[in-house]
Amino acid sequence: MEKSLDLSHWIERHAAYAPDKTALLCAERAWSYRDLHGAIEQMAAALAAQGVTPGDRVAHLGYNSAEQVALLFACARLGALFVPLSWRLAPPEHRIMLSDCQPRLLVVDQPFVEASATLREALGGRACICMGPARAGWTALDELLSAVPAGAAPVSLASMDSPLLLCYTSGSTGQPKGVVLTQNALFFNAVNSAHMHDMCSADVILTSLPLFHVGGLNIQTLPALHCGATVILQPRFEPGAVIDALQTQGVTLTVLVPAQLDLLASDARWAPFRSATLRSITTGSTIIGAAEYERHLRPGVPLLQVYGATETCPIAAYQRAPDASQHAGSVGQAALHCELRLIDDAGRDVAPGATGEICIRGPNVMSGYWGKPAESAAALSDGWYHSGDVGHQDVDGYLYVDGRRTDMIISGGENIYPAELENVLSQCPEIAEVAVVGRPDELWGESVVAVVVPSPGRHVSAERIAELLEGRVARYKLPREVVITHSLPRTALGKLMREQIRSAVQRKPGVEAA
Repeated sequence: MEKSLDLSHWIERHAAYAPDKTALLCAERAWSYRDLHGAIEQMAAALAAQGVTPGDRVAHLGYNSAEQVALLFACARLGALFVPLSWRLAPPEHRIMLSDCQPRLLVVDQPFVEASATLREALGGRACICMGPARAGWTALDELLSAVPAGAAPVSLASMDSPLLLCYTSGSTGQPKGVVLTQNALFFNAVNSAHMHDMCSADVILTSLPLFHVGGLNIQTLPALHCGATVILQPRFEPGAVIDALQTQGVTLTVLVPAQLDLLASDARWAPFRSATLRSITTGSTIIGAAEYERHLRPGVPLLQVYGATETCPIAAYQRAPDASQHAGSVGQAALHCELRLIDDAGRDVAPGATGEICIRGPNVMSGYWGKPAESAAALSDGWYHSGDVGHQDVDGYLYVDGRRTDMIISGGENIYPAELENVLSQCPEIAEVAVVGRPDELWGESVVAVVVPSPGRHVSAERIAELLEGRVARYKLPREVVITHSLPRTALGKLMREQIRSAVQRKPGVEAA
């Protein structure tokens, strides 16, 4: 059978060119490109032995690890879809996603095995695999890998057009949608990243963002492995560990979202931080203004903004080091393999300086939402991805993001959709009406505020709101404040006037919003 190319070919070729070069440094173990290639071959054989075939889904829940990276590339070899699950979500949220994509295998890291017990039931007879020691009801990943005979690695069953990554992002209805990204999308995203960062094999990349986020996985991590660079992969973000790595491990590039930068600023070592190797810090997920930009700058280290979405893999626009300081507040120009278009409500292109919806076209854009043809067609109308964000471009093509057409709240780099919380709270008999909005927050970007109208004769406390949501949504989605009011403003058609609610909450926190 003629061998076809897939993303695992990156690692195979680097293993041939520079077998002893460090590919990953994770949990105090160095993985050379030879080691990583061998791990991918072994993982692909183990998955194939479990019946994974092209088009099957393989879900993973756990902290960042070399095994997680090998699992993704093994899925690429087999033509399967890798489904990274956020460890910040609650089991009921995971259950919704797993019920939607119906994975053949679920691989869970040791710290999350006990909490994931109910997920085994949701998967029926599908295999549940745990990393680390074997547990009752779970098959140990090490046992599956050790059972693979030498030379059993399967030939590639995929092509660059095969879907590879299935990342869930909540929609405006509060229900998660699975974004499908092909191997080709990840390849062109890697090329965009290399252009943005002038990335090459000599680079050392520090990844502290979680790989369940398309940003943590695709802004620098996978592009670095495409370039043959070295990735320092931290299991999870810890400010002290990030500063230690930046000071001692020769890091040249890293991604830090604004919430991470704020937490780093609380460490006494950050203000005087200097680096002889760090070329730039990339930031995204929340657009930062000129004042915040200046506050986060480190001497001699440009702060580069990147713009995109899960649906764009995510790199759609970016700043490069030479122009970052000259266009503070901008997210840069269209990526190397992307086109940007700003349109009005009638779908017509707007003039420079005018505000319009940001639309994106390029080979890095998703192929659609998993099992949702209508939503896919709407989002990809006329061959362009319609982001729901609004912005403007100057005469030189630099993009400025002005806001969001959607009601999404971004807190600490995490997307929070009001409808998800409102759907839960509206089921409570003590609550007549509820609206969830975001309020600007210096640390987190935005904080979640629940504006509640109690049912007649009933009392609703902040503690009661937290009790209703606890265990049903991730803790970072919980409202930081509850505002009790007598009514919510609505249009003549009964639609919530969210902007009025948001403005009232921002003007006078802690009082009635209507």
